[in-house]
Order: sequence, then C-alpha cells, then structure tokens
Amino acid sequence: MKVHVDHERCQGHTLCAMTAPQAFELSDIDGHASPVTEQVPVEQEADVREAVQSCPERAISLVEEEAPV
Repeated sequence: MKVHVDHERCQGHTLCAMTAPQAFELSDIDGHASPVTEQVPVEQEADVREAVQSCPERAISLVEEEAPV
C-alpha cells in the first residue's frame, strides 16, 4: 500500500500525524503533512487507514498494490 498527501488540499489540521505519528511528518513552516515514506509498512497500515478517515480535507489517499502473480 502506498500513501499520498495532496498538498493543495491539506490544511495542516495535524490529525494524521496524531493518529499515525510514525507515518506522517509535519512541515515546520505551515504544518502540512507529508508521508515519512510513500510505501506503508504492513504494521502501520491500520493507523494510516484511520488517518485517511480522520482527515477533514480528504487530502490523504491510499493506493492498494496488487499482489504479484
């Protein structure tokens, strides 16, 4: 799974970083979020999904990757 933050939509509410602090970092300038890494480690998936749901601006999106055949 990959995570993306739309910087045009992000308003710096910081809910994602509070929900999944290991997955998101905040800008010191404007408080906007960025993923620590685009690829979400398996052990962080539940927290990242919750962060997506908690974002009031719907600025966070997930891309599910297909399993190799």
